[in-house]
Amino acid sequence: MALRPNDVWAMDFVHDQLATGKKLRVLTVVDTFSRHVPVLDPRHSYRGEDVVQTLERICRQVGYPKTIRVDQGTEFASRDLDLWAHAKGVTLDFSRPGKPTDNALIEAFNGRFRAECLCS
Repeated sequence: MALRPNDVWAMDFVHDQLATGKKLRVLTVVDTFSRHVPVLDPRHSYRGEDVVQTLERICRQVGYPKTIRVDQGTEFASRDLDLWAHAKGVTLDFSRPGKPTDNALIEAFNGRFRAECLCS
């Protein structure tokens, strides 16, 4: 449970496709206490090292979270993210496989983001 900003962040990806057919992935991060969105980072592809790069850039600006809630995706279960989290004292809280309700806040945010901004 988050008691102040940067206690818990929720993180996930939104997937879409451009008119050209090229795939788009947007890394979404929400602070569960303040509902602040420190980053929406669109790319055509994402790897664990890309997630680390984005997190490091944003954490230098807003501070490091104590915990980040994520799903079991390969980018989040990567060695790169695990090493970064350990070095920065950040706990990765993985949801149970097939249980998106474990990270309901980011799922709801992503649904609104998709409906309001991507208009697929």
